[in-house]
Amino acid sequence: MQKRDVEVGGGPATNAEDAGGVSAPPSVPTPLSIVALDDDADFREYVRGVLGEDGHEVRACATPDEFFETCEQRLPDVVLLDIKMGEHSGEQVLTEVRKRWSRLCVIVVTGYPSMDSMRQTFKQDVFDYLAKPFSLTELRRSLAQAVKALGLGQRPQDRLRQELGRQVRLARTERGWTLKELSESSGVSVSQLSSIERGAHLASLESLLAIATALDKRPSAWMQAAGL
Repeated sequence: MQKRDVEVGGGPATNAEDAGGVSAPPSVPTPLSIVALDDDADFREYVRGVLGEDGHEVRACATPDEFFETCEQRLPDVVLLDIKMGEHSGEQVLTEVRKRWSRLCVIVVTGYPSMDSMRQTFKQDVFDYLAKPFSLTELRRSLAQAVKALGLGQRPQDRLRQELGRQVRLARTERGWTLKELSESSGVSVSQLSSIERGAHLASLESLLAIATALDKRPSAWMQAAGL
């Protein structure tokens, strides 16, 4: 399949916005672990280079099998997913990603954008959709927005604390319970529950089991949602 030239990965690192004197794109405060899946070797090499220079760890894959093996070895913060890869279907990869890692941040990149493709990918909770050719500034901006919106690049214990708090809050809201009602059912104090839900405090295993039992939830599912 013939690929369109792209500013990111398709040739010299030119950037019209940077050349025009526009201020530098927002920096990503914490280095990210990124896995890119794209059948274009030039794109993979370029992304590894430019994002590596920004301080990110980039693992680039050519096939879905390689991609899933790479993610299973160590889950990244962000996936850059080519949605049109000739013999391989990016849509099928995205569906499988959502089955395995429902909260994983996915940024779709494509040389063949369409409104239908965009709608279908956003239905599967992708963070952003970048149409090739896109500038390095656009890619950096998307990553910076993901860091801010999703708290990416945090320590594993920070992500765990925030995700468990979110899961407890969602489960409590589903039942229509107040913090006081959850406290009465679980035996965990209101102040401790509030701290857990805000992500300010990591629940002990005993407290987590008590809360999950009260809400009729499996703590293992909460841990999996946190990427563990």
